[in-house]
Amino acid sequence: MNRTATVERNTRETQITLTLNLDGKGRCGVKNPIGFFDHLLTSFCKHGMFDLEGELKGDLWVDQHHLIEDTGITLGSCFAKALGNCAGIARSGFFIYPMDESLLQASVDFGGRSFLVCDAKLTGIPLVSIGQGCQGQNGQGGEGSANGTAASFQTDCFEDFWQGFVSTARCNLHLDTIRGRSDHHKMEGLFKAAARAIRSAVEIDARRGGEIPSTKGVIV
Repeated sequence: MNRTATVERNTRETQITLTLNLDGKGRCGVKNPIGFFDHLLTSFCKHGMFDLEGELKGDLWVDQHHLIEDTGITLGSCFAKALGNCAGIARSGFFIYPMDESLLQASVDFGGRSFLVCDAKLTGIPLVSIGQGCQGQNGQGGEGSANGTAASFQTDCFEDFWQGFVSTARCNLHLDTIRGRSDHHKMEGLFKAAARAIRSAVEIDARRGGEIPSTKGVIV
């Protein structure tokens, strides 16, 4: 069974292309201009055993919101396309991930209805790394490294990514920080917990025999 999908999203704000393999080796080959966001997507692929390739471009001279949210929308569309009618999958998944002082929980159900509950308990203070200004469109640039990768990460965009994801993946997703201090650990741990929960949900359940996992007979 070939469970792959390629989705392109092109707007006046972002240009995104992603190719997803649900049954991959955990490889992330996405050209990503936001350093910490690249770290999060790499962790998601590694722990979910998903292969993801593509490129992210956006108006970072405005802020990071457009690109991060639209990446969530595009990735969710990849999952929906690769899953098709969801025949044979486990459908739901749950994982608690410990990361140093933080304990993170994710629960997901690919039941056809989009809903996000995100209680990440983030401070809202951006993560800041040392970097030099990178140039955006028409020479307008913000924070970033010399190679054009944005050094800082807007933590308020964390929930925007997952809201975009559930809107197109057509799943329920609950993300909770049980406890923690570091925003870095909370966000990374929640990406890893989500990856493990989603991996469990989309895996083929041999006992289902290819049936759609719903008493309705259809996932809508």
